[in-house]
Amino acid sequence: MQIESLKISYFTVYRLSTYLRVLSKLDRSRVGTITSVEIGEMTCTPDTQVRKDLAYFGQFGKSGTGYDVKKLKRKISEILGTRKIWHVALIGVGSLGRALLAYPGFKERGFYFVAAFDIDKKKIGKQFNKIIVQDMRYLEKEIKEKKIKIGTIAVPASNAQQITNRFVDAGVECIFNFAPIRLKVMKKIRVRNIDLASEIALFSFYLKNKSW
Repeated sequence: MQIESLKISYFTVYRLSTYLRVLSKLDRSRVGTITSVEIGEMTCTPDTQVRKDLAYFGQFGKSGTGYDVKKLKRKISEILGTRKIWHVALIGVGSLGRALLAYPGFKERGFYFVAAFDIDKKKIGKQFNKIIVQDMRYLEKEIKEKKIKIGTIAVPASNAQQITNRFVDAGVECIFNFAPIRLKVMKKIRVRNIDLASEIALFSFYLKNKSW
């Protein structure tokens, strides 16, 4: 089932990912069934919205009994594509980059780092979480050989656009961007800008003014 063919919004997909996180936790705790009200309470989502989101993809529960946790988890995983393994490349193996390589949440969702690159000669050849850091000159070769479709940028803003261009030319279709810059890409390329500095500034403004 293709989400884009159904014209599902980003917000619906985001909520599905939060439902999946809850269901995964419940499944590990061997909880058998759950209602839309309970899912809503655990994700801060109205139960009517939960039912609407799930209804896009079919009928999963039974009136009066709720949803089978294991089956709903499997179905949402299939919808989101997290049952499939996606290869990911990382550019920039500084503190943030190493933290991303070590984060277990990526593998839980089917995202596997298979390549990492840096320009720092002191890092090239070293291994972090079983990934050997490579020289940037091998970027295109590795992306094509390992069929990498997702790139992660954890470098200064001054280098981010150039890296993005190389990613796209090599065949990367989705990019996690941790650099504080808005990247210029074609419409078919998906970019998620994760600007930690801006988020910190928002908290700072709130704590200073408390006017929200």
